[in-house]
Order: sequence, then C-alpha cells, then structure tokens
Amino acid sequence: MTTGLVFDIKHFAVHDGPGIRTTVFVKGCPLRCMWCHNPESLTSEPQLMFTPSRCIGCGYCMKICDHGAHITVNGAHEVDWTKCEACGKCAAECYSGALEIAGREVSVDEVMEAVLKDKVFFENSKGGMTISGGEPLSQPEFTVEVFRRAKENGIHTSLDTSGYAAWSVIEKVIEHVDLVLYDIKQMDSERHKEYTGVSNELIIENLKKIDTKDIPIWVRIPTIPGLNDDEDNFRKIGELLSLLKHLERVDILRYHKLAESKYEHTGQDYRLKGMNTPEKDEVEHLKDILEGYGLSNVSIS
Repeated sequence: MTTGLVFDIKHFAVHDGPGIRTTVFVKGCPLRCMWCHNPESLTSEPQLMFTPSRCIGCGYCMKICDHGAHITVNGAHEVDWTKCEACGKCAAECYSGALEIAGREVSVDEVMEAVLKDKVFFENSKGGMTISGGEPLSQPEFTVEVFRRAKENGIHTSLDTSGYAAWSVIEKVIEHVDLVLYDIKQMDSERHKEYTGVSNELIIENLKKIDTKDIPIWVRIPTIPGLNDDEDNFRKIGELLSLLKHLERVDILRYHKLAESKYEHTGQDYRLKGMNTPEKDEVEHLKDILEGYGLSNVSIS
C-alpha cells in the first residue's frame, strides 16, 4: 500500500489553483527558503508543535515525557527542543491541543476519502485537488498515486512545486497533472542559493521542460523586500517567462509574516523577524516590468 507523510489536508482552499480546492500538504522539502511559511513542512519526519497560548498549565506532559523535553522557565511551560524526539506521547494526551504532531503517515485511500468529500464543490466551482508542501516531488510515488486516483475520479489536479527535482521524477508526476503551479524566486543563482539553500539552474531548466508538455503553468513569485524585489531580478524573470508557450498566469506574492509564530512553535529560528509586508502599491512597478515583456494576467496577491 502506497503511503505518504502529510502534515495537513486543507478543505475549501481558494489560493492553490482554480475554483474551490482541497490541498494536500506533504512533508519534506529540499529547499530552505528564508521566508518559508510552512516551516513544519521542511523535515521528512514528524515533529512536535507547541502553541503556548493554548496551554492550560496542567503539567501532565512533564510527567509523561520520557526525555525531559517539557520544562518550566519563570513559571511558564517551555519545550527543550534539544531533548524532544517527537514521539507524540505528549501530544496524544494534551487536552487543550497545545501540543500537536506535524506529520502523519497516511495511505492514498485515506487521502482520497478526504478529497472526495469535497467533489461537489469542485464541480460547482471548476476546482479540484492540489498537492503542495513542503515539496510534493520529494515523495514522488505517493504523489503520483494520489494524482492518478484523483484523475480516475474526474478531479482536476494541480501540482504546487519549487521544481527542484530530477526531470525523471517530474516527468512521471506530470503525466497525471492538469495544472502546474511553479515558484520562481531569484534569477541570480548565487543569491538563490543564499536565500533558499540551492542554486536555481535545475529549477529554470525544469520549467522550460514542463513548458514542452502542453500543460498550463501558473508561475508564482514570492516577493521578499530586499532579497528579490529589485527591478533587475524582475526583468530577468520577465525575460524567462516571455519564452514560455503555456504560461497562463503570473502571481506576485507579497511577503507576509503570518507564519512567524510557527517557527517558535517548532523550535526553529526565523531569520526574517521584524520584516513587514509591503503595501500593494509598493510592488506595482514590478507588475509593470513583467507586463512590459508581453505577459498578461499578472496579479499581485
């Protein structure tokens, strides 16, 4: 039985492709983007999440933890992340939901049971199912099988990817995909590596190859102040995207810090702490640059 590690299945998603969608978030990613809004997706194994605002101070987790990871500091419950082994024992017993495990192994059948519950919404809104992450291509067998089953049930499928994978993997996955959502972040390879942990050559090469497969592409550009929102970067992005024959849409995604607390809740450092979301009119000139390369259907989100 094919299984995968999933950290969320989001119903009624409206930002992951056309119409109303169910988005399956798989765990594990080869990138380490400084601005990642799903830090709980990065590792390829389950991990503990602690939300202090939900804690009622019962102290039961401290009694049952075999590793001494739950401690009291100045009267407040904290987690010593160096001792936590994400066994899930505390989360299973946490009455208030302050402790949760991000990441559970699920079968394709379990995923499809959740997805098919929303099929009526897909039909009425021309929506479907999206697999996101993390990076879906990091679990290719699972991703392929979920997409294949969705297609058998007449459900529109979207792959949300960074494009950082071997072409042999991508080629197998997109056989069952109706739409590709593709991130382009930074055209300078060294800066791309500095901000994401990997260079961009493979990503750009794979985008061009996908464009030969007669599959619609939506490019999404997460725009981070001071990192990739300069005009030179957007001109180079415009040059690249102007070559694509199957590009349907471009979304400029303004940086937001809604996930900042998730880093604290999983014991990770957030390197962009204090950065603010730019106003829409502050990035309008970036939209103008892309449109100057003949790109239509460019939006700012």
